[in-house]
Amino acid sequence: MSRELDPLSTASGGGAPRFPLHARILAGLILGAVLGIGAHAVWALPPAGTASAQLDQDANGVDDRLDWVALNIADPVGRVFLRLVLMVVLPLIFSALALAVVELGDLRRLGSVGVRTLLLTLLLSGAAVAIGVILVNTIRPGERLSESNRTSLAHQYADSLAEALAQSARAKSVKDTLLDMIPENPLQEMVGALDGTSKGNGILAVMFFALVIGAAMAAVGERAQTLVHVLDSVYAVCMQVIAWAMQIAPLGVACLVFAMTARLGGGVFVTLIWFLLTVMLGFAIQLCVVYPLLLWLVGQRSPRAFFRQIEAAMLTAFGTSSSNATLPVSLRVAEERLRLPPAIARFVLTVGATGNQNGTALFEGVVVLFLAQVFGVDLSVGQQITVVLLAVLAGVGTAGVPGGSIPMIVLVLQSIGVPGESIAIILGIDRICDMCRTVLNVTGDLALAACVARH
Repeated sequence: MSRELDPLSTASGGGAPRFPLHARILAGLILGAVLGIGAHAVWALPPAGTASAQLDQDANGVDDRLDWVALNIADPVGRVFLRLVLMVVLPLIFSALALAVVELGDLRRLGSVGVRTLLLTLLLSGAAVAIGVILVNTIRPGERLSESNRTSLAHQYADSLAEALAQSARAKSVKDTLLDMIPENPLQEMVGALDGTSKGNGILAVMFFALVIGAAMAAVGERAQTLVHVLDSVYAVCMQVIAWAMQIAPLGVACLVFAMTARLGGGVFVTLIWFLLTVMLGFAIQLCVVYPLLLWLVGQRSPRAFFRQIEAAMLTAFGTSSSNATLPVSLRVAEERLRLPPAIARFVLTVGATGNQNGTALFEGVVVLFLAQVFGVDLSVGQQITVVLLAVLAGVGTAGVPGGSIPMIVLVLQSIGVPGESIAIILGIDRICDMCRTVLNVTGDLALAACVARH
């Protein structure tokens, strides 16, 4: 099947672009961060103790004028890019995954690829959560948060907390979660997959439906060629929309980063610095130690060359905080830069966008143990093992969209007796952590695809 459209290319003609897309995205990230931090430092913080400090700041400690600019100008402009990508994610996932099964052809080979993908996913996610648990128990970041800061942060993010708790109230048991992977109404699941309104298992149910349709098309053979051509056309059209969206990616990423940094108070960084260091150290170990070892031992690839080849996907993941939004770029990177077989790349990456979120699993494990320390809940070894298992499962069921891990974290917290309301303490820096863990998720998906393709 032809795949000539390349969202990573920014050239209007046949020559190489003067400024590659990943360089422009990086420039947008830097510009948005510098402008946001500068605006917050100069405009958002009136002198302490003055009347303006009392009157012109909103509940988040941000000047009302800057808050309005961030929420009503920068954030909407950034979301134009994000929505252009997200609106074709579901048809892209369905067509790519179904075509991947058809291209694999032999259903026994599909089973082999699936087993290898599952085993490596469990290995990566388990290693990630274990790293997080060890770091939290060693650094003890939760014991460094003062009572006054804890109270003020809980009050500061009360609205976000209420929304997170409302979403977690809809969480299902493990039995129902597994059963709902088989959708009764696939169209209904597609409609509600990205906004959390599906009655079943959302994207996981859509992916299962795509696998079944792909397997059926492979079994039917020639009689399904018309449907294969239709899905191939859907895939090509989706990639063209992505190519258009990627043209405004640098501006969109700059606006999203500006909106986040302009509204984020420096006091949150100071108060939660130990938590942030713990999370980032865990991410760094997974990214710089676990992934290179996997690539070297299993994938038989040079880690340095691998990271250089996937830098566009990593930067897109950092800017969008969404594995789903980065999926089109990851697919193109896998096929064009890593030279992976398209069938395996489509299968592993579409499944991995939801199922192989070891960065999210690591983050969720750290958050749960950190908040347990904050509230003085002493977890036994058995309870911590339970946290590891729940975090791995929660990572599989987390939506690949910004903030998608919050409801799952609340669910894990409540399962071990830690107040779900305590999630408010980390909401102030969740966006920064979300950007970094998305990089880890996307990098893990590509590393997984490279290893599965090798064997």
